[in-house]
Amino acid sequence: MSTTLSASTSVAPAVAPPDTLNARIGVLTRREVEARILAPIIDALGEAFGRDAVIDVVRDAIIRIAQTQGAALADSMGDNSLVAFADSLRFWTQDNALEIEVLAQDEEQFNFNVTRCRYAELYRALGIPELGAVLSCNRDGALIQGFNPAIELTRTQTIMGGAACCDFRYRRQSRAVEE
Repeated sequence: MSTTLSASTSVAPAVAPPDTLNARIGVLTRREVEARILAPIIDALGEAFGRDAVIDVVRDAIIRIAQTQGAALADSMGDNSLVAFADSLRFWTQDNALEIEVLAQDEEQFNFNVTRCRYAELYRALGIPELGAVLSCNRDGALIQGFNPAIELTRTQTIMGGAACCDFRYRRQSRAVEE
């Protein structure tokens, strides 16, 4: 029996049925279910293989999953523009999961601050605040890469990390970069 972990381990079958959970139950509920399953598994694997190694593998897997989910989101929206992405936030804000303050929104940029994050509150309530960034915040950059590689996200702070707000700044790169 091998005792090493690999970040390149396959996480999903090549062909899977469409993922409609976000639309059906909302992302906040989905993250709670995932966290309640993953946290004890991460703990058990951490005891067997070392917590840091397990967290690295989980982080890498979550990034790959988010990239795939971003591409699927663009497909389901029928559009991979910033306008369509802004519209998709309804899944993440469902059930008042996020309170956001939109600062700028057009075809070139979408800037907002998250002023309340029930995701951060959830991970704290579950006693796993250290996993919040790995299981949730970690997805944001990867999701937009999958949604549209010509859109970049800059974020310098998160509520999960102790800041007063999360600063999301999405910007469409120049047309030359897209082509």
